[in-house]
Amino acid sequence: MKRLFALIGCCIFAGGLMGCAVNPVTGKNQLSFVSPEQEVAIGAKNYEPSQQSQGGRYTVDPELTVYVNQVGKKLAAVSDRPQLPYEFVVLNNDVPNAWALPGGKMAINRGLLVELKDEAQLAAVLGHEIVHAAARHGASQQTQNILISTGVMVAGVAASTQDSEYAGLAVGALGVGANAWMSKYSRSHELEADRYGIEYMIRAGYDPMGAVELQETFVKLSEGRQTNWLEGLFASHPPSQERVAANRAFAQAHPGGVRNKAAFDKAMAQVRKDQAAYANYTKALEAASQKNYTNALSLVENSIKQQPKENLFWELKGQLLLQQKKEKEAIAALDKAVQANPEFFRPYVYRGLAHKQLGNTAQAEKDLIASHQRLPTQLAAYYLGEIALGKGQRSAAATYFEQAAQGGGEIGEAAKAQLAKLQSP
Repeated sequence: MKRLFALIGCCIFAGGLMGCAVNPVTGKNQLSFVSPEQEVAIGAKNYEPSQQSQGGRYTVDPELTVYVNQVGKKLAAVSDRPQLPYEFVVLNNDVPNAWALPGGKMAINRGLLVELKDEAQLAAVLGHEIVHAAARHGASQQTQNILISTGVMVAGVAASTQDSEYAGLAVGALGVGANAWMSKYSRSHELEADRYGIEYMIRAGYDPMGAVELQETFVKLSEGRQTNWLEGLFASHPPSQERVAANRAFAQAHPGGVRNKAAFDKAMAQVRKDQAAYANYTKALEAASQKNYTNALSLVENSIKQQPKENLFWELKGQLLLQQKKEKEAIAALDKAVQANPEFFRPYVYRGLAHKQLGNTAQAEKDLIASHQRLPTQLAAYYLGEIALGKGQRSAAATYFEQAAQGGGEIGEAAKAQLAKLQSP
């Protein structure tokens, strides 16, 4: 304990005035070794990798992100830190989740949007996340992590939300992305986000009962089932009747406000229309995880017929064909995935692997580098190491194998074996 107090003292001394900061939302003092400028820089640096590791942007209907961004900006304008460079995106992920990085960079998953009924409920989600940014919760939480880990922040391996869809074709995302900043807020942080998120809704003219209904929905969905689908949004303080009651008491003291259901329904029309296609996609993933590849392929082809612009469907078809050693057909499907969303890293990984198996080394390297530039992954790192080794580029090969070794598992062990060969006389 004395050592911890000594550490805290040293950190505060080293941080100077930065060690003690005022919460811009509550006005209370809180410990922080991260300056406001650093917050913005951290959010900007991690925003794209965090999106990549969690499904990438939803691109079938770009207007949905435009709409969400408009609602978010409306709430941000009445927040306690309206000057932050707020940005809101919709991620192509079935998990009902939303998150905020330091500095105002935020995302909401397609899987959460389909659980909402109107714009007031969307405002409740976004208002909650805006408070995390405005109140500097990410900076405060990271400061606590620094103290607990005796001042050393260790980069690790973050498993992507959708990287482990089925055995045999998993991609390990290397490095710590948004998870380091948004995981397990304290109970006080979550209660602040609830309380002041409703305050932001009221300031922006929304019916605060939307926040109460949102909590009631989460309580109902979480009853009698595993709640890992809620991780991130309410990881440290899950939905409860107590939380519903607290929100209800505050909302009832401020009646009125808009719901904007018609605008929300219009913005959500395409996603709702495609729900059957995404349901088939989920079933295809389940079938693939059980190695029923023929059934999985049939299901995902149905998804493609229902919505041919969805890159995830073409990507899964490519993965399944690659699993069946049909590399040329896999490449054709993965071409469609890349065309549908050229910015998403994962199809490049699998297309690169298909080209490598066909002996198209130059194209394989091009695709694997393209994927690695968007999000470094264990699989791409390993095969880039093999390609570099084949070209006699031992130093580059060692760098790639060292990255792949971080991910552990069979590929990590194979990378270590390659490193041992490189280091042997």
